[in-house]
Amino acid sequence: MPKIIYFMKDGSQSEIEVEPGANVMRTAVDAGLPGIFAECGGACMCATCHVYVDQDSVQAFPPVGEVEEEMLECTVAERLPVSRLSCQLVVPEGVATVVVRVPDAQT
Repeated sequence: MPKIIYFMKDGSQSEIEVEPGANVMRTAVDAGLPGIFAECGGACMCATCHVYVDQDSVQAFPPVGEVEEEMLECTVAERLPVSRLSCQLVVPEGVATVVVRVPDAQT
């Protein structure tokens, strides 16, 4: 079973086992993890689910789409080449681990 590892801004981490097809944002919200607010509920409209995808995990996801690209321009935390909106990340079949880091600020 795949797992998502979330590294939080305070240095803590949470590891959650998921099914393939699990949404990275929804998994964090359902688990009550701090730092991923998802104010729009996953509609790619707010950028409050911004994460940094670990370099080893970034290849597992399709490239940033046009709408996500526009929203990433609105992030509070610094945008990096590995910045993604977690609402747009679905754990693909065949991936064992996805690692994301929650930025220092979302709002």
